[in-house]
Amino acid sequence: MYMADKVIQLAYDPGIKPNEGGLPGLSVLKQVMGSINLFGLVAIVGALAVSAGVWAWGHHSGGHQAEASGKKGVLVSSGAALLLGGANGIVAFFSALGTQVR
Repeated sequence: MYMADKVIQLAYDPGIKPNEGGLPGLSVLKQVMGSINLFGLVAIVGALAVSAGVWAWGHHSGGHQAEASGKKGVLVSSGAALLLGGANGIVAFFSALGTQVR
């Protein structure tokens, strides 16, 4: 019975916790992820500018399809900027929430 109790306990709590110094190259990976995040934000600025231009052009030229596409692009770009800008906070929130699961 002793071995079965250990297996059951292992299924509930394997005892693994995040370890920042566990792997070499973690600082490089953090820099790469930060660069990808920055690249995404810069691309979103361009997409937002183009979408706003299409929206304005469609509105003033009477092109309802272009106006709708521009609006959709502005909303998608804004949502993507919100997610990329808040990525650290979103991950930290759910990581902290995950540590409370028992």
